Amino acid sequence: MSGYGPVGADERPDPEVAYWETQAEDYYRQHGQFLGDDRLIWCPEGVDEDRARLLGEVAGRRVIEIGCGAAQGSRWAAGAGAQAVGIDSSAGMLAVARRLGVSGFALAQADAAALPFAGGSFDLAFSAMGALPFVPSLAAVHREVARVLRPGGRWVFATDHPFAWVFPDSPDPALLSVQRSYFDREPYFERSDDGRLRYTQYHATFADHVFALTAAGFTINGLIEPEWPADLGAAAADGQWGAWSRARGRLVPSTLIVTASLKR
Repeated sequence: MSGYGPVGADERPDPEVAYWETQAEDYYRQHGQFLGDDRLIWCPEGVDEDRARLLGEVAGRRVIEIGCGAAQGSRWAAGAGAQAVGIDSSAGMLAVARRLGVSGFALAQADAAALPFAGGSFDLAFSAMGALPFVPSLAAVHREVARVLRPGGRWVFATDHPFAWVFPDSPDPALLSVQRSYFDREPYFERSDDGRLRYTQYHATFADHVFALTAAGFTINGLIEPEWPADLGAAAADGQWGAWSRARGRLVPSTLIVTASLKR
């Protein structure tokens, strides 16, 4: 069973049926070649940190990856000289990360809205299509990231573009007709046959992102809406990530990347 509707405020996907637990290896097999094992690819449009330099200098910095999955970003950060740690709530995804190798960085299983670190522990936080779309409280995540960053620390994240919520989850540009209200914040959910929650995805408007960030003490430094690249080899295959495709990506944005810094 799947659809849009209310999900209990404290309800989380059941580990026995949760997508990120039961399909972690399949997810890596589907996306691993595109993402690599030690690259930081921000989004299906193929924005590569080695070229984009959204994080700036990371060597010698304390860095946390929020929603690290198989920890490609943490591995990249460690290779660039950072003291890195990746966190994810999914034991299944962290098992894939450990299988790929943990050298020069640490992993921890944790909720993005309840980070197990002392205040001011990190210089930089980032998330590449990680936890933000899958947590019920965007504000709670931004508050936690602000708490564990030192004053002046940077927070860079990529997430689903808010505008994409109004369209069907299809790469076909012929289906680019508004089917949901931009202001409808009921999550998308999937449940097993016996009713257990296996997947959730939450919607936030642009205003929601701005308010939550500024309320947590961040200054927004930049907003990026990646276009589908002319070099198609840099982007994901059509439909590899649901609605993302070259035809659709030439018309409307599917990804939002935000760079922010914590007020001193």
